[in-house]
Order: sequence, then structure tokens, then C-alpha cells
Amino acid sequence: MAIPLLQYAPSSRNHRVTGYEIPGDDRPRIFSTDNLLSGTDMTDLIEAAYRQIFFHAFARDREVFLESQLRSGQITVRDFIRGLLLSDTYRRSFYDLNSNYRFVEQTVQRVLGRDVYSDREKIAWSIVVATKGIQGFIDELLNSDEYLEAFGYSTVPYQRRRVLPGREAGEIPFNILSPRYNEYYRAKLGFPQVAWQANARRYSAANMRVGDPAEFLNMARSIGARGNAPQRISALNINIQASLPRR
Repeated sequence: MAIPLLQYAPSSRNHRVTGYEIPGDDRPRIFSTDNLLSGTDMTDLIEAAYRQIFFHAFARDREVFLESQLRSGQITVRDFIRGLLLSDTYRRSFYDLNSNYRFVEQTVQRVLGRDVYSDREKIAWSIVVATKGIQGFIDELLNSDEYLEAFGYSTVPYQRRRVLPGREAGEIPFNILSPRYNEYYRAKLGFPQVAWQANARRYSAANMRVGDPAEFLNMARSIGARGNAPQRISALNINIQASLPRR
């Protein structure tokens, strides 16, 4: 018997506040099948869906059959998003490399366009993953009132209210806030570690080693070698015929 979704209180978040600002260049572009004008717009919509779910899709990660169905109108954008979330690429890239809590956090960010409210919400959805599996979890997210009110059946999910007026920096993009690999797998795969030093290193004579070229700097300066002055010969004064050897 599946456990029903636990109740969690929504915290005060930017996406829950009605926005009255005028959209600008920093606002996210909304991709929807309601305002498609050409086949190029459909291509842009598909690419936006891949960026939202996978962040980047290689050629082997693309779902060609789902793309064909979406272009022909057999499925909706919501069905296309569901197919990407249930694909083998998403499972290998997110579910297999993370715990249920982190998998819930990453999926909520990509599907609902917001960060999780609290640990209680992560626990509630993690129970759904454990009892109903990945498909049951994805279906409940896509059938939720929040998703249907925000995106419906024809709009690609996006990070809501990321840029706020009156703030120098907006919300951090989800692919940076919650990267695909956690700390354990980044260390296991040998990802480069960021090392930052506040003070630059200074070298003195005491730090020099035997054979250091800096030890021979004064000797090189004492030689005082002078190079030959460049010859000032015009190309018009060169007798090419006389300079050639006789044969």
C-alpha cells in the first residue's frame, strides 16, 4: 500500500509572489506551443526542453521518437517533458548518481521551476520515490496543481522568478546550485578541485634552489655583451647579378 504524500507547508518564495515588473532582456524566454509561428520555433522549444531537463543533451541523449511525436502534434509538451524525465539518460545522470533526497531536489527544480521549500518536502517526495518508483514520482509532479497552473500542457518549464527587480544578483541557476554530481562522485571521478589563495606567493633568495637561473642573473648582466648593429643597406643598392656565383 502506497503512503500518501505527506503535508508540507510552503515557505515564502519569490515564485509565489505575483510579479508586477516589466519584462526585460534578463527575463527567461517562455517556450510554448500556443504561439509557434514556424518550424524553427518548434526546434527552439525542443532545445529549451533539453536544456531544462538535461542542461545539455548530446546526440546520443536525444529522444528522436518523442521529438517526432511532438512535431506532429501526437503528444503535448507536458508528455515530452515526461518522456525526458523517464528516459534512460535522466536515470543514469541523476537517479543513479544521487540519493533519493538529492534526486527529489534536482527533479523539483527542473519540473516545477523552483527550489524545494524545506527538508520536509524532500522527505515527502522521497517517500513517493521509494513506494511508487520514479514513474510514480514523475507522474505526481506533472499532475500536481502547481505544475498545471504554472506551465499547463503546452509550456516548457523554466526557473520562475529568477531575476528580481531591486537586486544586483538574481537566483542562482539550478544547474549551478544543484550540479549533476555531488561531492562524493566529483571526488571519485577526479573533478578538479578549486584552490584559491588570498595572498600571492613571494620568492626570495632563500627559496632558490641549486641551479636556479635567477642565481646567474648578475653574472649575465656583468658581461655587457653588445650585439652587432643592423646593416643599413637599401635594397636598391644590392647588385644581385654580381653576388651570384659563376657557373
